[in-house]
Amino acid sequence: MNLIYNSEQYSVVEFGADDDNEALRYGGYEITDKAVKREFFMGGMQAVTFRKDVSDLIASDPSLEEVDDFLGQYDPYMLQIVTVH
Repeated sequence: MNLIYNSEQYSVVEFGADDDNEALRYGGYEITDKAVKREFFMGGMQAVTFRKDVSDLIASDPSLEEVDDFLGQYDPYMLQIVTVH
């Protein structure tokens, strides 16, 4: 697990590939919207697509606001409430 992005609004954690876990065969990503305290996990081919889209975004040398806007497209999928144990 590796924190790859952290702003006031969002954080993104990358999970490495794990052949023993189908959900992580291609790695995975967890995006957290800090303002609403919700998160979304993606694995499999969705993680592959996300990785490519992020690589394309980084190639354009985006501002933090542009990265947050990009991550904002995942807000509708953030149904898991972040809880602290």
